Amino acid sequence: MLHLSTEWSKQIPRDEWDTYQGVIDEARERQIPFALGGAFAVAAYTGFWRNTKDLDLYVRPQDRDSLIEILSQHGFTDYFDELPYDRWWIYRGFRSGTIIDIIWAAANHRTEVREWWMEGPEVEVRARRVRVLPVEVIVQDKLYILQRERCDWPDVLNLLYSCGACMDWERLLEEMKDDLPLLGGVLSVYRWMAPAAARAVPPSVWRRAGLPPSSPEPAGPIVQSRVKLLDRRPWFGPDREQKKPAA
Repeated sequence: MLHLSTEWSKQIPRDEWDTYQGVIDEARERQIPFALGGAFAVAAYTGFWRNTKDLDLYVRPQDRDSLIEILSQHGFTDYFDELPYDRWWIYRGFRSGTIIDIIWAAANHRTEVREWWMEGPEVEVRARRVRVLPVEVIVQDKLYILQRERCDWPDVLNLLYSCGACMDWERLLEEMKDDLPLLGGVLSVYRWMAPAAARAVPPSVWRRAGLPPSSPEPAGPIVQSRVKLLDRRPWFGPDREQKKPAA
């Protein structure tokens, strides 16, 4: 069972939350389905907050215009005039130094938001009960963000550490289809970094990703030394390397 965290929400700057809150409240009042993605969703699953000064609202394609209208009513302007972006999958609203992204498709143009993306768990953020994307959706989405100037695999590795034991692996494997080698790549890195935690990933997943089953390699100092080869700071969030991943 997933154990979603709420402590991280206390770190959201008050002025930024005030900017987001009106849009969230009106979308809920108008009963427009949406799910939080980005840093908010990653924090819900991992407990580790990273302030990106933006909020990602995932919506069904048929609801995008309604959400964009709400942004306009709350004083948001199109960020395209400031910094052009790909309007095929996203609308970026800007106000008072913060951004709300309305997202209805994947950035790589492979798929649009589907109904089950709106069926992730609920989490309480500043006294608001909101849904976050299913962890399987976030992992799949972030696997493709491997660019010259940006890589989201650190988020994927943290999500595996927190949720690998209880993810719907069958659904993720099915969604990846011919791109399973991409998942295999991050799983290989994950096992190298955290061999003990990686044993929570079912053996069938390793096989279907084209990798040998996870080995009974000891944890402890091995994990710490390997992680520090990549970053001297805590990789899995403050003090989490010594804690057992959630099951």
